[in-house]
Amino acid sequence: MSPQSLPSLPSPATVPLARLHGVRKAYRTLTALDGVGFSIRRGEVLSVLGANGAGKSTSIAVLLGLVAADAGEAEVLGLPPGDIAARRRIGVMLQSAGIPENALVGELLDLTRSYYPRPRSVADCVAMAGLDGLMDRRYGQLSGGQQRRVQFALAICGSPELLFLDEPTTGLDIDARQRMWATIRELVAGGTGVLLTTHYLEEAEALADRVVVLDRGRVVADGAMDEVRARVSQRRIRCLSALDVARVGTWPGVRAASRDGARIEVVADAAEDVVRRLLAEDAALTELDIRRAGLADAFLELTRDTDRNTDREAA
Repeated sequence: MSPQSLPSLPSPATVPLARLHGVRKAYRTLTALDGVGFSIRRGEVLSVLGANGAGKSTSIAVLLGLVAADAGEAEVLGLPPGDIAARRRIGVMLQSAGIPENALVGELLDLTRSYYPRPRSVADCVAMAGLDGLMDRRYGQLSGGQQRRVQFALAICGSPELLFLDEPTTGLDIDARQRMWATIRELVAGGTGVLLTTHYLEEAEALADRVVVLDRGRVVADGAMDEVRARVSQRRIRCLSALDVARVGTWPGVRAASRDGARIEVVADAAEDVVRRLLAEDAALTELDIRRAGLADAFLELTRDTDRNTDREAA
């Protein structure tokens, strides 16, 4: 066979580290996942977003082999979820840690590192997770934010190819959150894939390359950050104006209007007509600023669309 006729192999960057395909999971009468499918690739952060009960935690539990799917396919590093060979190549930070409170932080780190074939050095773990001064402390004596930093260190200490982070920065102050973000970016730059769930939409905007939005156990959006934002055409208009925001809120194309001191903020389907009317009705208007709607607006609009579709189906 000539070199020209050899089949081309997929690039490692395009082969999913983990994937769900058509996964369904029900708990008695509650359908937690209803045909969910998405994948995580090397060197990217995939943020899975959704309200409480949308299916985020169940999706992670299926990928980790903590619960079995009723239907569909789940795969981690080419292996069934929960396979020991896969576990040695992943790191996990869940909301519920179950860590012994009497254990010293240093003992926890040494024990967890021993599970992996090529763990990071203790010094690297301490530096990356911000554990200076905590190694001789008992886990149960730490603050909530300090415990989250320990959990993060345990998740990354094995040099994982795939990292599951479930609400990782809950309880952290701003400095600790920024430090964790910097470490996550460093890991991703080195080829690690990250599945991130978060209630902080600014965190998803800061870190994620791709976004999956779940609503009532279904995927309502899956794409690059800009693609998900583009699903809505809303614009956010801010200005200094004395106009009555209650009246502005009734204008055609205006979804919401609010006031913060002398400044008003308008969320509109399109900016041109609304801005034209603002200027016409308030000649003293100043400091006009128009921006594309953010991820929070896109998220709300996507889940609102699901509510509308559900209402039509029930009618």
